Amino acid sequence: MSNFFFQIEFKDTKSKARLGRISTPHGEVKTPLFMPVGSKGAIKTLSSEDLKEIGVEMILSNTYHLYLRPGHELIERAGGLHRFMNWEGPILTDSGGYQVFSLSRLRRVNDEGVEFQSIIDGSTHFFSPELVIEIQQRLGADIIMVLDECPSYEAEERVWKEATLRTLRWAKRSKEIPKKSDEAVFGIVQGGMSEKLRRWSASETAALDFDGYGIGGLSIGEPREVTLQMVEASTSSLPETKPRYLMGVGDPLGLVEAIFLGVDMFDSALPTRIARGGTVFTSRGKVNIRNSQHKESFKPLDENCSCYTCRNFTRAYLRHLYLSNEVLSLRLLTYHNLFYLVSLLEKVRKAVREGTLLRLKEELDEVYGKVEGKRL
Repeated sequence: MSNFFFQIEFKDTKSKARLGRISTPHGEVKTPLFMPVGSKGAIKTLSSEDLKEIGVEMILSNTYHLYLRPGHELIERAGGLHRFMNWEGPILTDSGGYQVFSLSRLRRVNDEGVEFQSIIDGSTHFFSPELVIEIQQRLGADIIMVLDECPSYEAEERVWKEATLRTLRWAKRSKEIPKKSDEAVFGIVQGGMSEKLRRWSASETAALDFDGYGIGGLSIGEPREVTLQMVEASTSSLPETKPRYLMGVGDPLGLVEAIFLGVDMFDSALPTRIARGGTVFTSRGKVNIRNSQHKESFKPLDENCSCYTCRNFTRAYLRHLYLSNEVLSLRLLTYHNLFYLVSLLEKVRKAVREGTLLRLKEELDEVYGKVEGKRL
């Protein structure tokens, strides 16, 4: 009997958005849900206590990075990833497929799996679908992902088709591995930028009856309108009773647009990465704290925000810290960005219940649509 359970609690009548709840051995989470990325077992610059204070409910860690360093065997001996990193809430581990195909210039892929070189020391390694599941089981994640092949959005259609077929074959092999009662396994939809392939991949993967479904191979440089077309093609062929997880999307407008199309879960390194570059999300759009206009500004980052950073520090001070290379600036800006997204999803859930999600999406489009341009 699985300890994983997904329940839809409310559906929007004006869109495909829905509100739900996921139960895991490490607690319940509300959906729609955003997961900060802690690839190496940490959300950069923040502690577990910070994350709890912000309201983060689930985090993502990366199989590829944890396998290379410090190694899944060591983490298992430490009592599993939750204990190792002192995080009591649910954890999702991705399969490392994207990292293998994007970070490793020297790799060889066939139906057995993929051979790649470590980004740490150049040593050679091999991921099979079975090994990837085993690594994640030994890490002790609540939700684990199957190995998938992620082709470039600029690839030819035959490459998309080959990757989609191989991902499905790997999913079937992953499905044969005995599943533990304290874990959920998600399949992954591929299909490149072909709506036809996306629908076929979603339908065939859904037929394998996974606990949930990731939508992969998107937000990798393609135009925004193409991303949304592929998301809609994918969600339309996935079962309503299982959670849908759009991998790699974390900008405010992108989140709401995908929720509008029926997506329940998200992850992205974007909010933490841009914070370390001095940029934050606000109710009035992006703010780059490095800009000279903030030198004598004694306002908070966002006057509509109640996070620790905005309650206690001015733009002038944050700019001073950043230009002085003070580590504190990275922590405070990262804290704000994650708080902004967690708060945004609270607004989304409220808007879905009140039937005002379209209005919220239009408001975000006014703030972020023109600034973000055509790409997610």
